[in-house]
Amino acid sequence: MARPIRETPILYGEDAERFVKEMERVEAISPEARAAYQKKQEHQFKEISKRITFCW
Repeated sequence: MARPIRETPILYGEDAERFVKEMERVEAISPEARAAYQKKQEHQFKEISKRITFCW
């Protein structure tokens, strides 16, 4: 049986301000950089998949 999910706490004061600042600090990635990162991740996934065997 699954455990119940606890309620998410509400942030106040300095914690809330820090959270908002961090959310606004998202770094934009160029489409070329995003494509290169995705290609790298796919290559790494394929390499790892070659080494792992699953027995069901």
